[in-house]
Amino acid sequence: MSDRTHLVDEITGHRRMRRNRKADWTRRLVQENRLTVDDLIWPIFLVPGSGIVDPIEAMPGVNRMSVDKAVEAVREAADLGIPAIAPFPDVEMEKRDLTGSEILQRDNLINQFVRAAKKAAPDIGLITDVALDPFTSHGHDGILRDGEIVNDETVDMLIKAAVMQADAGADIIAPSDMMDGRIGAIRHGLDAAGHQDVGVMSYATKFSSGFYGPYREAINTGSLLKGNKNSYYISPANGTEALRDAELDVQEGADMLMVKPGIAYLDICWRMKEAFGLPTFAYQVSGEYTQIKAAAMNGWIDGDRIMMETLLCFKRAGCDGILSYFSVEVARKLAKG
Repeated sequence: MSDRTHLVDEITGHRRMRRNRKADWTRRLVQENRLTVDDLIWPIFLVPGSGIVDPIEAMPGVNRMSVDKAVEAVREAADLGIPAIAPFPDVEMEKRDLTGSEILQRDNLINQFVRAAKKAAPDIGLITDVALDPFTSHGHDGILRDGEIVNDETVDMLIKAAVMQADAGADIIAPSDMMDGRIGAIRHGLDAAGHQDVGVMSYATKFSSGFYGPYREAINTGSLLKGNKNSYYISPANGTEALRDAELDVQEGADMLMVKPGIAYLDICWRMKEAFGLPTFAYQVSGEYTQIKAAAMNGWIDGDRIMMETLLCFKRAGCDGILSYFSVEVARKLAKG
């Protein structure tokens, strides 16, 4: 028999990587990461009123919804198998003030939704935020005094808001404000109120990013924002600082960690998962969503393919789940197989 060895065999030592890629069945057998509906958390936007489904111009396919319509959407999400919802309110302008005091109202928009959603779909998780930006007249995540975001007074409010959201039925408190000491303070506050079973998902590494623009339109804070958030969000240049922030949150009692934004910070996702071993999540934020949607609408990319690819990349980077505005779209696609 003639020797059919090729130069390529000698170069590779007879190790050909393409052998495992030669057919669909082999590719499926060796696939290292998979995206499932269990990986999805769906962020939604709330508005006051009833019967409202208001499209957000900067986020094609995403709507602001009144509580009744949001509850209908939650039922659909639950039927699709999506594990959890993360609601964000677009509060009436007349209820916003310098301290964000509306967040401490028992019947504010978030708490109304949580009670209604828990009644309608008791088995779906509700992950609520206590950052003050939807409630302040200046668009910042904390209390603004003399041009400064005051840390400790803000944390006092966050504790009270977290307990009220837990009282309403929130399963996880996810503070995105980036105030120092907030995770431990909220944990103590929840425990003191008898909410030992309510988890804390820390926005451990929230970067000062340009990807948030459409979100700020969705909750109507963009035009209100005075200055920037660089004094409390992390610089995009700083990976080690981000890990130090996350380490403090772990020490303070965080049950889960989050990276925000997502796709530009896959290195942080990997480093956090490797360093701490806690459940780690990424937030595919509004700007990431809108980039994909806009390019797809112009016919420049295959939107469905890139939607699925980006979410799978978060899994490869070590994430246990993803907050994504694509969640329902992806869940439907996965259900079809």
